[in-house]
Amino acid sequence: MINNHRLTFAKQVCSPNYNERPNNEISLVVIHSISLPPKKFGNNYVEQFFTNTLDVNEHPYFQTLIDTKVSAHLFIKRDGEVIQFVPFDKRAWHAGRSNFAGRENCNDFSIGIEVEGSDDIAYEAKQYQTLKIALKQLKSHYHITHVVGHSNIASGRKTDPFDSFDWSKIK
Repeated sequence: MINNHRLTFAKQVCSPNYNERPNNEISLVVIHSISLPPKKFGNNYVEQFFTNTLDVNEHPYFQTLIDTKVSAHLFIKRDGEVIQFVPFDKRAWHAGRSNFAGRENCNDFSIGIEVEGSDDIAYEAKQYQTLKIALKQLKSHYHITHVVGHSNIASGRKTDPFDSFDWSKIK
């Protein structure tokens, strides 16, 4: 269920990385993949990254993230736990330079969902189950017309959620 633009079964963690949408339109969901460091799961680094509390000295890869300010609305961990960082009526910073169906700046009209994963490691059944439930709630509350991957809106720049993501499991 969604209450006050928040998924009621999600753990709520506020990210400072958001702003107001230019209008109230929400019609797109963008599925992303993330793991920090790459291919390492079951830690709190993504949560720290989205809340600007990541210690960049803790791992060499984190040096590439210095001064990067990003967020997503939701993050689905390997065990199916979901964390919400930004209310759905706010503009999370997940898509970057993007275009969908001729429209630029997909952050303006989309909800970003990060799924803990990698391009060559299969996602977990619990993640698909949680994602499917979240999508059902989003579609019942907002006028969602499309669900796409980050690679679909940032072609040539992004490849996630990668070939290891099985789209048939969320249909």
